[in-house]
Amino acid sequence: MTGSSRTTADLQPRLRKILYRSWHRGMREMDLILGQFADAHIDTLSDDELDQYEALMEALDRDLLKWVTGEADVPAEFDTPIFRKVVASRNNISS
Repeated sequence: MTGSSRTTADLQPRLRKILYRSWHRGMREMDLILGQFADAHIDTLSDDELDQYEALMEALDRDLLKWVTGEADVPAEFDTPIFRKVVASRNNISS
């Protein structure tokens, strides 16, 4: 997969920005993890979940990858329901 498979025509500007940022991280592994998550869930996330997701995207890719793969402990401020949703989504994709 080279990028988003969903259209943005029906998305509000905030959601379009989040979707774009999910697919353009700088580290391909995180593009795939966050991009696929955003494709699947962007239009069903609550405002609180969107806030958590945007905060999560502020973390460095190398740190995010370690947290998602379990190589490092997730700091409390990032160990949110949305982070756990991202990890669960990744596990469902790779199964």
